[in-house]
Amino acid sequence: MAYPRQPLLAPQGAVATSQPLAAAAGLAVLRRGGNAVDAALATAITLTVVQPPSNDIGGDLFAIVWDGERLHGLNASGRSPAALTRELVLAATDRRGAAPVDALGGAQGEGRTVPARGWLPVTVPGAPAGWRDLHERFGSLPFADLFADAIGYAERGYPVAPGTAATWARGVAAHDGLTGAEHAEFRRVFTVDGRAPRPGEWWRNPDAAGTLRRIAESGAADFYRGRITAAIDDHAARTGGFLTGDDLGRHASTWVDPVSVRYRGHEVWELPPNGQGIAALLALQILDGVDLAALSPEERLHWQIEAVKLGFADAHAHVADPERAEVPTALLDRGYAAARRALVTGRAGDPVAGEPERGGTVYLCTADAGGMMVSLIQSTYLAFGSHVVVPGHGFALQNRGLGFRLDRHHPNVVGPAKRPFHTIIPGFLTRDGAPVGPFGVMGGHMQPQGHVQLVSATVDAGRDPQAALDTPRWYWHAGRTLLIEPDLDPEVVAGLRSRGHEVTVAAEPSVFGYGQAIWRAPGGGYVAGSESRVDGAMLGW
Repeated sequence: MAYPRQPLLAPQGAVATSQPLAAAAGLAVLRRGGNAVDAALATAITLTVVQPPSNDIGGDLFAIVWDGERLHGLNASGRSPAALTRELVLAATDRRGAAPVDALGGAQGEGRTVPARGWLPVTVPGAPAGWRDLHERFGSLPFADLFADAIGYAERGYPVAPGTAATWARGVAAHDGLTGAEHAEFRRVFTVDGRAPRPGEWWRNPDAAGTLRRIAESGAADFYRGRITAAIDDHAARTGGFLTGDDLGRHASTWVDPVSVRYRGHEVWELPPNGQGIAALLALQILDGVDLAALSPEERLHWQIEAVKLGFADAHAHVADPERAEVPTALLDRGYAAARRALVTGRAGDPVAGEPERGGTVYLCTADAGGMMVSLIQSTYLAFGSHVVVPGHGFALQNRGLGFRLDRHHPNVVGPAKRPFHTIIPGFLTRDGAPVGPFGVMGGHMQPQGHVQLVSATVDAGRDPQAALDTPRWYWHAGRTLLIEPDLDPEVVAGLRSRGHEVTVAAEPSVFGYGQAIWRAPGGGYVAGSESRVDGAMLGW
């Protein structure tokens, strides 16, 4: 008999993420007197070593911090190279052909996409600067101390966790056929005799240890204006890349105000564009006007699915770098949500974007005894990002340029020094202005719909974080196709099919994303949940 996983009850603080060694690094920081931001950074930095297919030093980061009184948002995503133009991408894809992508929000237009691997999709890595910026504003322990576990695992090695090994194998398989000089370092760093490490097999990355040590000692300056900068610039110059030392030197994170919608007495918070969090808010705003409690389970899921479709249609049409294109502020207007709600019928739909008035990833969350809480997500995208590995430095560069469009009329059209549409989104829940806690569900296109399902399971069904995370999920990709987990009630599945949803039962758990959540307990302390579909862990004290 299988017993359900129980939530963690912690009196002082908690850490939840997708890899136990990284969670332990964060907990160790809490126990040494660090705050929730210190713990989040130690966890995030360690994740680059112990879960490298999903995130790396060469990735991006977004975070929401509750400082005890209010929320702060950090957009630590990087921009495209100054030399990258639409014409350059089109010419390159004419020569090479475009690689297929498996995520909506990819750079689609004129029948072609930005290739998923190589230099074309590489943008400036924002994670190292994000670590520094979070620490400068909120950290309490010395910055370099937060790297200790990550550097130790990189130097001495560790046994690879089963879930990570499975993702690693998919990433290595995707590397087959990549023969360019820019990819030559990948197999030396990330394979064992040309294959992915097996579950439990030891793996080490001494080059990454050296890179992390230089970031720690320089406060990330070496990454953007130092030895690491020169290595990236040199590798790009020698192998046909577009990223330069000047691009790295111009990088800066952006502090932003999180945005929210009301949902049944709660406020759900996301970061504003260039991320896709607005898709979750659009869907929840539509659902807030529906009495889900009065509906059958089948009808509730139907409404959620259709609301998510409408949210995605608008996000994909309008989300872009707000510094380079106008993002309609009326997207979150309640009147606009009512108009979109009226489009939902009893049948599965094929929604299109509205026109409002103009005006590979890891997730973690932490909480401390002082009430500070952090929601943080970082990624290189897909598995190992671009598969471009900087020689002698042990990390892969992200391929976030895959989020651009090639349609010249789209606000998210590829161009120089722009932030692309981003899939990674941290979430936060409050009630009447008081913090409930951080949450997130990673997994590309799954993320906004995972947020909707987790919030609904929490607010509508009253489930604790672990039970909410364990609730069977569904995943919508395009059209009327719908993937579901095997545990979803067969009667509900039959009802969805009768409404025109093309339902397929998917056995692969990674399709449905991996999530974490930490809620404040009414009597004090915290209640935490972590993903049971993978190597998730929640630890507390």
